Amino acid sequence: MKKMKLHKFLANMGIDSRRKCEKLIVQGRVKVNGTQITKLGMEINPDVDRILVDNKVVEQNVQRVHVLLNKPSGYLCTYHDPFGRPTIYDLLQGIETKLNYAGRLDLDSEGLILLTNDGALIHQITHPRQKIKKTYQVKVRGAPGANDLKLLQEGIPLSTNFTTSPCQVKIIKQNNYYSLLEISIHEGKKRQIRRMFSFLGYQVLELKRTKIGILNMDGLPCGKYRYLTEREVRKIKNFRK
Repeated sequence: MKKMKLHKFLANMGIDSRRKCEKLIVQGRVKVNGTQITKLGMEINPDVDRILVDNKVVEQNVQRVHVLLNKPSGYLCTYHDPFGRPTIYDLLQGIETKLNYAGRLDLDSEGLILLTNDGALIHQITHPRQKIKKTYQVKVRGAPGANDLKLLQEGIPLSTNFTTSPCQVKIIKQNNYYSLLEISIHEGKKRQIRRMFSFLGYQVLELKRTKIGILNMDGLPCGKYRYLTEREVRKIKNFRK
């Protein structure tokens, strides 16, 4: 195997996201051949070097597990909540492998979450550069008009240094009290869709992620999970924008 950046290797092994793996290194929790590493940028040879995280050897020959969960509202995307609230991992009964999620949903949102110990797959799904489309159904109070849809499609300035990329949006249903829309984005900033509609003055009443790339909710009840097929994993990994 060719040399690669230490944080990328850790992410590929399913330790955590690339950004969090960088934090592990800076915090001094990673060792290479017995030497504690605290600076980013180090390259390693996975076939030769011995890597430890929190004094545990990072095993390379680990079976990859890929799970699609239909998250209900009221569950947190975290391993442990100090207040004892339910987490998505409470729904993964029968799975002993530690899995990381590829794109979180907030407490009040529901829908699809992909969980895996395959860091490369997580990167493929979550990095905006890969252009993996995520589709949501959004129920808002009020009736967004044509100008609102145009602004959503062209990009919403959520901060002084970040404007959302162009997206696809359409109205599914609308009445005097609420509107149901479908919106597809390639990004995944924290509470991005809620913030986009808040910028336009609309309160999000319900938010559901219905698709992640080729994956959809067909036949997957709320609160349940299923394993991805080899064909699905292959199609996601081979996706070309």
